[in-house]
This record gives sequence, C-alpha cells and structure tokens, in this order.
Amino acid sequence: MICRLSRHLSLIVFACYIFILLSGSTARAGHGSNKKHPSPEIKGGDTITISGFILDSHNEPVGEAEVIVKVDGSQVDRTTTAHNGKYISRFQLPKGKLQSTFLQLEIQKTSFKTELIRLKGTEILGKGGHYSAVQDVVLARVLGPAFWISTIVFIFAYVLIAFELLHRTIAAMLGAALMMLISYTLGTINPAYHIFSFEAAIASIDMNVIFLLMGMMMIVGVLKHTGVFQWCAYFAYKLAGGRVFILVIYLMIFTAVSSAFLDNVTTMLLLTGVAIEICTSLSLNPLYMLIPLVLASNVGGTATLIGDPPNIMIGSYAGLTFMDFVIALAALCGVSLVVLVIFSKLIWGKDYAATKVENVKEYIQVLKEEYRITDPALLAYGLGVLAFAVLLFLTHGYWHMEVSIAALIGGAILVTIAIVTGKANLIELIEKDIEWPTLMFFIFLFIIVGAVESTGLLALIADWILQLSRGNFVAACSLILWVAAIMSAFVDNIPFTATMLPIVAYLSSVIPGAQNTLWWALALGACFGGNGTIIGASANVVTMGIAESRGYRITFGGFMKTAFPYMVISVLIAHGWLLIFRPS
Repeated sequence: MICRLSRHLSLIVFACYIFILLSGSTARAGHGSNKKHPSPEIKGGDTITISGFILDSHNEPVGEAEVIVKVDGSQVDRTTTAHNGKYISRFQLPKGKLQSTFLQLEIQKTSFKTELIRLKGTEILGKGGHYSAVQDVVLARVLGPAFWISTIVFIFAYVLIAFELLHRTIAAMLGAALMMLISYTLGTINPAYHIFSFEAAIASIDMNVIFLLMGMMMIVGVLKHTGVFQWCAYFAYKLAGGRVFILVIYLMIFTAVSSAFLDNVTTMLLLTGVAIEICTSLSLNPLYMLIPLVLASNVGGTATLIGDPPNIMIGSYAGLTFMDFVIALAALCGVSLVVLVIFSKLIWGKDYAATKVENVKEYIQVLKEEYRITDPALLAYGLGVLAFAVLLFLTHGYWHMEVSIAALIGGAILVTIAIVTGKANLIELIEKDIEWPTLMFFIFLFIIVGAVESTGLLALIADWILQLSRGNFVAACSLILWVAAIMSAFVDNIPFTATMLPIVAYLSSVIPGAQNTLWWALALGACFGGNGTIIGASANVVTMGIAESRGYRITFGGFMKTAFPYMVISVLIAHGWLLIFRPS
C-alpha cells in the first residue's frame, strides 16, 4: 500500500513539474519582452530608442545578454536581450542635448567578450522629439570558467551514461542539477562562473519530443494488451510453413515496419519473449534470431520521423516533416534491410538449416492457441486510432502542426476508449506503459546540452568540423556520418544526437549545397551506428537483457563480432547513397 502510494505521489510530483515547465514556457512566450531598468521620465525631453539584435559569430541569437546604455559616461538605461537576441532600449534626454553628446552601448554576457559600441548623437535620426537608431552587434566567444566547468560536467555525465555507472536518467539529472547549482552559487559570487539561467534551462527543453514520445507510449500501451504482436509472430510462422530462415525474414520485415511507426524499444519488448519461445521449441539458439531482429528494428526505425528517438529530435529541431524522412530515408532503409537478410543468411544460415520441426501443422495449431488476439474490439479501436495518428503524421506539414499533437490526440482518444469501455486501468496505464524515466532523461539531457551550447562548446566543435572539412560538402557529410556512427556504437545515440543538433544546423547553413543532406547524415549515422555494439541503442540493451534473463547470454565482444561488420556495411551503403543522390 505504501509503495503504491509513493508511486502515485511520484507521478503527481512529476506531472506538477511538467505543468511548471509549460507554465514557464507560456509566460516567456506571452511576454516576449526584455528586462528593463527604465530611466526617469524627463518632462518635455527627447525620447531616444535604440534597438537591434545581439548575435554570436555563427549568427545565432544571444539571449539574456545585458545591454547598458551610457550618455557621456553616465548610465541612462539597462536592458536584457530576449531569447531571439533582440533588445530595445528607450530613454529620455533633455531637449536638444542628443545632438551634442556621445552614446555608448556596453554589451556583456558570460562566455562572451564585452563589446563597446560608441554612437554620435548626430547618427541617431528622427524629429519631433522622437529619435531612433538600429545597432546590431556580434559578440565573440570567450573560453572562461563557465565554459570549462560546463564542459567538465558534460563529459562527466556522458561517462556515467556511456559506461552505465549510473542509470542514465539519474546521470542526466545529476549533470543538469550541477549546471544550475553552479550557475546560482559560484555564478552569483562571480558572473564568470554563471553558465545559464533557470529560464534558459527550461527554454532548452524540446517539449515537442517529450509529448511525441508520451503519446506513442500511450498508443502502444493500449495495443499491447490486445495480443496483436504475439499473434503477428504466430502468423509469420504460419506463412513460413516451418522454414526457419523464411520465418526470420518475415519477422525481420515485421519488426522493421513496426519500428518505423512505433518505438523500436517497445517493438522488441513485445517480440523478444515470443521469439525466444519459438526458438526454444525449435531447438535453435534464440540469439541467432534476436540479433537479426534487433538490427532490423534499428534499420526500420531510421526510415521515419517517429521510428527512433534521434529522428524525433532531428525532425523537431530542423523542422523536417514525416514525409521528408520517408522520401529521403525509406528506400535506403529498404536496401539496408535486404542486405541484412543476406548477411543473416551468411552468418547463421547453417544453424537455420539444421533446425527441423517434426510436425509443422501441429506446432502451428499450438501457436494459434497460445498467441491469439485477446481483445478484438480494443484492437479494432486501436488500429483505427493508430491509422488516424499516422494520417496526421503524414500530413502534419500541410497543417503546420507539430507531430507531437498527432501523437497526443491519438493517445488521448485511445486511452479514453480503453478506460470508458473498461478495457484498461488508468493507474496501471500511467504507471507501467508510459516510460517516465525515459521522458525525464530527455528533459534533463536537453538542459545539459543547452548549457554547453550556451557556454560555446558546441560552437567550438562546429568550427573544428568546418575547418577540418574546409567547407567542402563531401568532407563534412562524411565526417558527420562516420563520427555519428562510431560514437553511437559506443555511447547512447540520444545524448550524442542532442549534442550534434546545433552543430549540424550551423554547418548546413554555411556549407554550399548542404541543404538537408547533413541532417540525413546525422540521422543515418546515429541510428545505423547503434547497431555496432550491445550498448549502441536502447533496443539492443533491452533485447539482450531479456535474453540473458532467460539464460541466453551474449558478451559485449560476442555481439560486436557479428553486429559491427553489418553496421560498417550499412553505413558504407548510406555514405554512397548520400553522396550519389544527395537527398534534400
């Protein structure tokens, strides 16, 4: 009872936290104005307005920069830039004083060099007591204490995640909390240690990603209670007619297609147990089926915007639609899946051939009884709602609608149907089917990446890649693809993708002919690279963990021995595809 109450309380606390996040975002969006320190009003004086944008060396807006306006050395106004870098300073001077004076703008922010701009009063134009000037300013980066502290904390969190020294959600939360704690303690004593504000931390969270994942989790959570995934495994065996390799092909195709529209971790969670039982009855080592299936899951998830978390993050950040992903990547993923079938035949073909079923018809009947649809009515509702959500995914570009809205309305409708008809329990659905640790991980990860972006680490990496590629598209595309693939094989591809988003955005804007191709290079590298090792993708970890709990353990080296060569082959295919077709 106490445990159940504590779970409920934790959910309520988390829900309140999300509400606070949204409220803070709404408040900022509603105001959209700069923090002001207005000068005293002078009766009958001249009103001067100075406005413009504060940008960094990448032409990205610098939010929360302080703009101090001085007249003949005396401060007359102080304002702060908005999130888009815009500032507006408005103050008054005695009548006629403007033409005989000098104005100085002092722009300062942690991790940037303080910039001083001097304006002559005669350069500010206007009449009738109202004068204005536009002054845009570019700030140079400075690698100060905030940069080094945020970089160390960032690397520390990455090490904890990559080597699984702590649960990734706890590691991300620890990193985000440290960033903010340092900003408001050391940063208060000395502004050089201020990494970013709480408002900037909240603004860095991409709620489109959070809500998309939440909506899809609700849809899948209801569908899995119908037994549809287990029934599909039975149907695949029936079609294969007892031929194991044909069964593996059918299951690989089903897994890839399912992972394109559902989270690949969820797909493997639902299929792994069924696959193990089928393999056990066939006296086949389940790993010979599970490894091809998890590789197919990662390939299939690459084909669409909603198939894999890195794609969700890329689509949301770059403004790419569901159809953009399908047009650019689906055919390539199909080719990679065909190559995977051939690869599986070469690696495990003899084991498949050695497996025989004594009585195929009898075994099919056993599977039919064991893996049947448990709730046809709920399945019909679920498939209808899923089809509606997919239709919205396909057309969301036309409606100018975020994909998260499609997922949320689908999840809300299906959960409502399940609850009203008594097919599901609300508390159980919320507690077990929505993966709160995953959502929290994303929230804290966005904060960590926002911190190092604010202090200039990502700008430094982007400049390094640009210099290394010398602004050449082929070199930049190759670097992004292979660095993403190798890194994603050994560290979680989600934090890596989050780190690369601003970098690829900058490179796409400065390299001629890049268009969206560099985004596809990042998506392919992050998703295909996840196939390289057992820790490269969450689906790998989950699948092999279930197999180990059933007594079928594979080592890090054992998985890498078979999976890494296929990862290299698939990335080579992707490399050639990007350079030849340059999907935009």
